[in-house]
Amino acid sequence: MLIKIIFLVVFFAVMIYIGVRTRKKANSVDGFVLGGRTAGPWLTAFGYGTSYFSAVIFIGYAGQFGYKYGIASTWIGIGNAVIGSLLAWIVLGRRTRVMTKHLDSKTMPDFFGKRFDSQALRVTAAVISFVFLIPYTSSVYNGLSRLFDMAFSVDYKTCIIAMALLTCIYVILGGYTATVVNDFVQGIIMLIGIIAVVAVVINNNGGFMTALNQLSQTPSDVAVSDGMQGAFTSFFGPDPLNLLGVIILTSLGTWGLPQMVGKFYAIKDEKSIKAGTIISTVFAIIVAGGSYFLGGFARLYSDNPGIMKEDGIGVNYDAIIPSMLSGLPDVLLGIVIVLVLSASMSTLSSLVLTSSSTVTLDLIAQAKTSISEKGKVLTMRILLVVFIVLSVVLALYPPTFIAQLMGYSWGALAGSFLAPFLWGLYWKRTTKPAVWVCFISGVGITVSNMIFHYIASPINAGAFTMLIGLILVPLVSLITPAPDKTHISNIFSCYDEKVTIEKRYSLEEDDDQTAAKAKS
Repeated sequence: MLIKIIFLVVFFAVMIYIGVRTRKKANSVDGFVLGGRTAGPWLTAFGYGTSYFSAVIFIGYAGQFGYKYGIASTWIGIGNAVIGSLLAWIVLGRRTRVMTKHLDSKTMPDFFGKRFDSQALRVTAAVISFVFLIPYTSSVYNGLSRLFDMAFSVDYKTCIIAMALLTCIYVILGGYTATVVNDFVQGIIMLIGIIAVVAVVINNNGGFMTALNQLSQTPSDVAVSDGMQGAFTSFFGPDPLNLLGVIILTSLGTWGLPQMVGKFYAIKDEKSIKAGTIISTVFAIIVAGGSYFLGGFARLYSDNPGIMKEDGIGVNYDAIIPSMLSGLPDVLLGIVIVLVLSASMSTLSSLVLTSSSTVTLDLIAQAKTSISEKGKVLTMRILLVVFIVLSVVLALYPPTFIAQLMGYSWGALAGSFLAPFLWGLYWKRTTKPAVWVCFISGVGITVSNMIFHYIASPINAGAFTMLIGLILVPLVSLITPAPDKTHISNIFSCYDEKVTIEKRYSLEEDDDQTAAKAKS
């Protein structure tokens, strides 16, 4: 117990210290929201990765999808690395940084407002962000609290409040810079922790081949492959189609999440983007791949009463990973606790910073244009507290389990924003009505499905909204009037800047000129 407490105390002290050290960089709006756009590749890449993978991934998704799909759930981690990280950086990284700098846009709603010359779009995007980021934020606490309850027997409410308070302190102090520096430290912990946990858990089950053999003997209870042995060790698992839906939502969905795309706004330069692409991808392979690979052995713990719901009917997915970790030595369990705490706090800090900056800059500042620079920063700090309190309240009284809560929020945000943001970066013909249609379809499908459940899985519903948006935006754009050519030309001029190259005079060139004259 003492070792685990020491780990926590040191971790908390480091987080607060970083917040204090970076507070001078958070005195302006640009500094508080984007860190002055000076974040290098390591900070940005780790910030992207740690915001991506929270306790929801490690505790909620890894347990749920590992139990459903077996070893094939590792494909989710691979998809996160290739699509959610590598392709996201290649497709979005540079163009996002260049265009948002050109437009002086600090948030995603701000981008929509300036890119499509519409204040109404900006306000609507801000409202969507606010409404769906809060339940997204609340889902972060759930997985962490279950682990703390197992390790320390700490009350659920106490755990949530303590985590929220600590995160609130260092984000208020240092803003974006404190967030990404802490993300870097937390990312290192996550890398070390996930490698150690996977190795120990597999070893505790007799080694990889023994564990795999045991898993292969478990008959499938999934409708598509009901009764089939070896389904949980097969290449694509017992239900490939639903697995594909999970991969699409959790990988492609990051392209439309404000707190993820915002990392590209703040990156320093071209070299940082290239290096960040590699670093972010490797990070995702280890953390996401390791988490889902670990979850793939969840069926080996089917006989553990700790993973069953209180009524004894059905599986409590959020309890699977904590049950797998319950027998670890104190030192390793301390590392795991700090790992999950790191994953949770990094995601939480990004979410509340995104929420507060969006509401301040895209709603309050637009209604009250006289607000000063200091007033905006103060407002963002106040809203940070408000949003954290709201997320805590929602976490204490969750409407459903962790994966569903995050799935609905993820689906609504990505379904609304991904398509217009992507098309808006690349295609001049993208129109304002097309963006409106995508906003309506993204929110409409998500909310209606929450009520009527015509798509059984919120994960598949989220994937559906994104794919629909990617189709609707170009179709609606083609049948609606083209945007103003002058406005569009000005926006896309940032990609057409002429570069003057200095050329040094050389003796070889002089000799070539002399020879040419002699011939003539």
